[in-house]
Amino acid sequence: MKLSNKSQALYDMIAPAVQACGVDLWGIEFLPQGKRSLLRIYIDRPVDENAEPVINEDGEVEQGRGIGVQDCVRVTQQVGAMLDVHDPISGEYSLEVSSPGWDRPFFQLEQLQSYIGQQVALRLIAAVENRRKFQAKLLAVDLENEEIKVEVEGKHVLDIDSNNIDKANLIYQD
Repeated sequence: MKLSNKSQALYDMIAPAVQACGVDLWGIEFLPQGKRSLLRIYIDRPVDENAEPVINEDGEVEQGRGIGVQDCVRVTQQVGAMLDVHDPISGEYSLEVSSPGWDRPFFQLEQLQSYIGQQVALRLIAAVENRRKFQAKLLAVDLENEEIKVEVEGKHVLDIDSNNIDKANLIYQD
């Protein structure tokens, strides 16, 4: 779950601009695609169960949780202006800003801790038990040893090194 050097540099540059908009930077994806690259920014906000619903300037009802369209617009404007000044991406690029959504991708091991007991989709760098892709129940997150414990198909329990995780997503279940 490590970012590339370029992605880490972009993350470090973008984080203060996102925080200035009053939201948290959940993660980024930088996808160089020849002449036109893609920078995708995921933003989130902690849930406040006790917040009273309010109507924002666009007439949307905000329940004290989640990300709204205006949050994405503010972050796009703030980060876009900062990227125009510092110009860290050579060539053309598209900037996308969104919430992580129901099937949220995970970018840091710490993010997984809130989802213990839920189903996750994993894509590994190196195969474990001859598989690189798993859908599994997240059993534990060990920050000290940088690994996770998952249960695959209700049978096998595996310890997976976080440095072997290429991609991890929550599997939405209602």
